Amino acid sequence: MSDSQLPVLVEERNQIGHLTLNRREGLNALTLDMIRMLRDQLDRWSKNDDIVAVVLRGRGEKAFCAGGDIRALYDSFKAGDSMHITFFEEEYALDQAIHNYPKPVLALMDGFVLGGGMGLVQGASHRVITERVRMGMPETGIGYFPDVGGSYFLSRLPGEIGVYLGLTGTQIRAADALYTGLADHCLASDMLAELDRELNSMTWSDNAGGDLDGLLARMCSSKMPGSEIKAIRSAIDRHFGHDDLLGIRRSLETEHCVSYQDWAEKTVSLLNSRSPLSMSVTLELVRRGRELSLADCFALELHLDRQWFSKGDIMEGVRALLIDKDKSPRWNPATLEEVAPRQVNEFFHGFATGAGGIQRQA
Repeated sequence: MSDSQLPVLVEERNQIGHLTLNRREGLNALTLDMIRMLRDQLDRWSKNDDIVAVVLRGRGEKAFCAGGDIRALYDSFKAGDSMHITFFEEEYALDQAIHNYPKPVLALMDGFVLGGGMGLVQGASHRVITERVRMGMPETGIGYFPDVGGSYFLSRLPGEIGVYLGLTGTQIRAADALYTGLADHCLASDMLAELDRELNSMTWSDNAGGDLDGLLARMCSSKMPGSEIKAIRSAIDRHFGHDDLLGIRRSLETEHCVSYQDWAEKTVSLLNSRSPLSMSVTLELVRRGRELSLADCFALELHLDRQWFSKGDIMEGVRALLIDKDKSPRWNPATLEEVAPRQVNEFFHGFATGAGGIQRQA
């Protein structure tokens, strides 16, 4: 395999380490090999005094990263091996390492940033999107729950925005990403090459993070007009602040404001299409995440992972989407009314905080 065929491209230029996800035809979805390559290179650069910052991007215009390779995880569980759990352990360890990285990490996001892609970027010190970005956590649509630190970063969004995004899997655009705080700056896509030229010619001070701040402030915008989330924020907080999913759906069904009625109807349809069990666990997960540390959020998500393939809806969701492609998942339970609180609580049973997060496997 030539260097250009590697799933992650590695380059050093002007004291910056560049990492490029290189599965363009697969929308740069993460494999276990990619996760290991990213972690190994980040570990090397963290100890290299000649590298002052890291840039992370995806190859192509369609996606920075559209998530993890869920077909491989499905196949792993079907085969009876443990690769799917190893994948989550190492993916979360990588994501947590980015959150705690000792040098600035500039995440450049163009196109889709979904699921596992969100895990890579939300810990970056500098999160830059283009106008083409489509960002979200779509897990409940495949019978899963928002992971990769979603219980941490979704739970810390203003009001009930994180609950809304986690339950519905709604994808947001650039203006919404800036408004919600899921991105820091927006750069026009036709300026990406110019940003690279600037990075290649920068003279670094002892404060590389500050140097990047100055460059991005000069080239990017930190606010954009047209945020759809901002326009419906009061309705999101009102509806998604209810105690349980039945209350949330009932509230949406009785929306009386003409300005919000179309959105409320579409949101009810979205909720009705998602896995009832996944949504119920997601609601509990995000609300618990508000009180947990970053390390404990990752640990809780892994606690759920170890049960989910046998007890949750992900195998059925992947079957319907990728295997049989009938797009008619048979969720179990089939309706929100059938989900018992005891069934949800059992997934969280036995979890203890303070375990220190996800440790890298030897």
